[in-house]
Amino acid sequence: MAYEVTATRKRPQQFEALAGQEFVASTLTNAITTGHIAHAYLFSGPRGVGKTTTARLLAKALNCEKGPTDHPCGECSNCQEITRGCSTDVIEIDGASNTSVNDVRNIKDEISFPPQHSRYKIYIIDEVHMLSNSAFNALLKTIEEPPEYVIFIFATTETQKVPATIRSRCQQFNFQLLNIETIKKLLSDTCAEINVKAEDQALFWIAKEATGSMRDAYTLFDQVVSFSNGEITLDKIRSKLGLIGIDSLNEIMMHILSGQKDQAITSTLSLISHGVSVEQCIKDLADYFRVLLLIRKGITSESILGEQVSAFPPEIRNAYSEEQLETALSMFLQLFRDIRYSLNPRFELELAISRLNTLRYLASNTLIIEQLARLKNDLIQGKFTPTNAQLRNLPDIKPEQALFTETKPEPVSVQIPVKTESHEEEPLPVQPEAEPDPVDDKPSAFGSQDIGKIIAFAGEHDPVLFTTVKQAKKLSFQNNVATLTFGSVFAMKNAENNTKALHELFKKAIGFDGAVVFETEKDQVKETPAAKADSGDPAAELIKKMFGGIQE
Repeated sequence: MAYEVTATRKRPQQFEALAGQEFVASTLTNAITTGHIAHAYLFSGPRGVGKTTTARLLAKALNCEKGPTDHPCGECSNCQEITRGCSTDVIEIDGASNTSVNDVRNIKDEISFPPQHSRYKIYIIDEVHMLSNSAFNALLKTIEEPPEYVIFIFATTETQKVPATIRSRCQQFNFQLLNIETIKKLLSDTCAEINVKAEDQALFWIAKEATGSMRDAYTLFDQVVSFSNGEITLDKIRSKLGLIGIDSLNEIMMHILSGQKDQAITSTLSLISHGVSVEQCIKDLADYFRVLLLIRKGITSESILGEQVSAFPPEIRNAYSEEQLETALSMFLQLFRDIRYSLNPRFELELAISRLNTLRYLASNTLIIEQLARLKNDLIQGKFTPTNAQLRNLPDIKPEQALFTETKPEPVSVQIPVKTESHEEEPLPVQPEAEPDPVDDKPSAFGSQDIGKIIAFAGEHDPVLFTTVKQAKKLSFQNNVATLTFGSVFAMKNAENNTKALHELFKKAIGFDGAVVFETEKDQVKETPAAKADSGDPAAELIKKMFGGIQE
């Protein structure tokens, strides 16, 4: 059974029928209705969106026996001749084949003769940007002051190559690519005209492959109809054209997520053995990761994705971060560029599939630095102390390599003497055991409420000390000794490094001139990062070096 698809498809006979070009249609309609007809038009836009079709339709509207009218009849002799391309007053010229100045001079000689039996003599020059500079210069004067009965319609896909002197003398109309839904509807109407059944998914695939060009969509549609035997299905398209279905790609990704590298490669090679080219596999994988990336960014429109979101299992949609998906997409785009110089493109594809197994553990240098900075900040503030159970979840760290362990709580108390102005440490006086210092029952003039004054003073004068004293859980005074209690040994060690500065802070903030000592809370874990660093563990020493820990 044969189908004359191209022959049965009707060209638009009215401006309203221009699919996806509503602005162009409405502007030309109003211009013809009001009689504001220009002598030169420039139609620009991507290929296959209706530039030449619109030029012919405009010629019909101007030369129709019932016109000028925005609704040409399509039945008079002028309309019929324009449709067949044999009108003597509507001349179509291929700018790519007639680029010389002599071709333009022939036009200049012809326009001196009025139209034979039409209202206007119309020149439609397609791909006008292919004309030479001398040809444009010869055409310039003619466009600027043409006879009243001459109209030029230029069509081009590259407006930037048309000289500004030409563009400034034309009314410009920019044609846009058609969206998937518009193309799909036109294909569905064509199926109804030629009595062909078609699956909705099959038409959606054709519309997506057309990438906005209606002409490309019709060309691909003609090819599909020729082998579909009256019923277009997506399975037939994949089988005849050697395409990969979304289910096959999902199967490969599920093997990768399960750690089955061998099964992922085997499934990929199985597609190649069934006639799918390596180039097609790479293109489909690139498109697959593109859709996953857009879904990850929150885009769900099928016209943008080209696929239904439900076609991707939730475990695949949520498996990777945006950064990882961008890396995968970039890898396959680069692979498609590289295979032309490859020793064996199949080897390149196998290597790419193998690398996908480590995609979940991929992180950029920027992300790693950000995570290390965040971890360092949390450790300084005592907000984070990982346990063995947390470290066990990391991919490359074994439980026995954990740097932090949990032990029974044990109080830790450290007393640091204050340095004198001579920069020499004066040890605290040691009293004999038999004669301990009597306890001073006299209430101190300072109290725990002074911690607020100290923190406020440090916030105004020393940001470093402000961070240190802000971590203190409690302040107490006894026997002319101020005791700061911290929630972690790490915070306490940080205070010890600033003992002299803290002594000066206490003196200036509240007038206290005694010793300042430090301790941790009773429930503090004994073995902390700082304590572990003192044990001589090589791993702990590395962590201490990375985070600027306390040096012995």
